[in-house]
Amino acid sequence: MNDDACLPILALNAGSSSLKFGLYLVGAYSSRMLVSGAADMVADGYVAFAAKDADGNVLADDARAISSPYAAISRITDLLNERRLPSIAAVGHRIVHGGPRCRQHTVIDSAVMQNLVAAKVFAPLHVPPALLLLDFAQKQFPDAPQVACLDTAFHNTLPDVARTLPIPKEFRALGIERYGFHGLSCESIVRKFGKHVPKRLVVAHLGHGASVTAVADGLSIDTSMGLTPSGGVVMSTRCGDIDPGVLAYFVRECGYDAEKFAALIDHRSGMMGISGVSGDMRKLRRAAASNPDAALAIAMFCYSIRKQIAAMAVVLGGVDALVFTGGIGENDAAARASICDGLERLGIVAGQDCVHVIAANEDEQIALHTWQLTH
Repeated sequence: MNDDACLPILALNAGSSSLKFGLYLVGAYSSRMLVSGAADMVADGYVAFAAKDADGNVLADDARAISSPYAAISRITDLLNERRLPSIAAVGHRIVHGGPRCRQHTVIDSAVMQNLVAAKVFAPLHVPPALLLLDFAQKQFPDAPQVACLDTAFHNTLPDVARTLPIPKEFRALGIERYGFHGLSCESIVRKFGKHVPKRLVVAHLGHGASVTAVADGLSIDTSMGLTPSGGVVMSTRCGDIDPGVLAYFVRECGYDAEKFAALIDHRSGMMGISGVSGDMRKLRRAAASNPDAALAIAMFCYSIRKQIAAMAVVLGGVDALVFTGGIGENDAAARASICDGLERLGIVAGQDCVHVIAANEDEQIALHTWQLTH
């Protein structure tokens, strides 16, 4: 790889209380990671900052008095300067939801920014911190173009039968439809297959958020998440799909307003709500032997994923490959085995050639899109 022909691209991936980042040298045919790291809020006013190089050497590992993970942008700049790394040519941002007016990865200008601000109503957990990070990055790198890399963009190929929600047309005109998420993860999986991408591929992204996507000839044709990242399968703290009558009950009988209801479905449900212990699969594993509710939470998670994989197999007309990715998908062999148990008639057997464990690389995917749009 000729570094002289490449651009240094900073990829930023904001969470509600964390920031992941990576610096890549990106060219027409390849990319190379120089530095990766994270900033995580550990206490009010204190952020843990960690970074390593491509060989895994620790470059930073400390906690500092910083107002938020996003304010650590200046710490990233200091690190790059200390290591005499090249000046950043462009910055790519993971944006979970672009709303109905921002559907493709794009360079951010004032019009795009207005659309992203409007999209906060579709993903209030994810978009606000990403826009806060964007504001920090624009101030820190005023001469570098900023690019929005959308988690929804990969799913723009959904056919109407999968995209359209069964609600009155006047609401569909407002952009109320299935968008799908984890698109950057799915894109990175498809890219890793290269020219040999399976014709009928199912991607199970299983982490704190979880989704299952049907990919036909490299294109998304259905996915479990819907209008927001709260829908679909059982997740860590999100309920996924639920009988709408349950929601009406909470409003009518329990006096829930929008804010209280959002907290219920996004933070208190899923495996957390089932177990009453945690939404973290590792903690649930430790508790399951003596806590039936923890065991039930794990079983319901795996059951939910298994059903969704089977549904995607029907959409695709069969499965040539199933990919597990994300923190649970990559690291929990017992979950993978449980999910595959019962899918044998679809040709899916844990440990066989059709089942793959592949680490998604959203940050590299962000860097590649950013290079394509700015070089």
